[in-house]
Amino acid sequence: MSIFGWILLGLVAGFLASKIVDKSGQGMLFDIFLGIIGALAGGFLFSLFGATGVTGFNIYSLIVAVIGSVVVLWLYHMLMGRRAI
Repeated sequence: MSIFGWILLGLVAGFLASKIVDKSGQGMLFDIFLGIIGALAGGFLFSLFGATGVTGFNIYSLIVAVIGSVVVLWLYHMLMGRRAI
């Protein structure tokens, strides 16, 4: 998968994960960053349990990336705390 594919998958996964976790995004660039990190984390977590990680730009990879992004975003909120605006 190309770098553009990773960025696009990360953008979508980060956006969806931010809506699942706290109903508001962290900002477009930070959502992309968390989405890419989440895709890597999701692929790693899935491979630990014997499943296939991110395989390309498809729905399965998006689900893996979103699950990984939710985990990364949840950990981010646990470490940084929720800030009220």
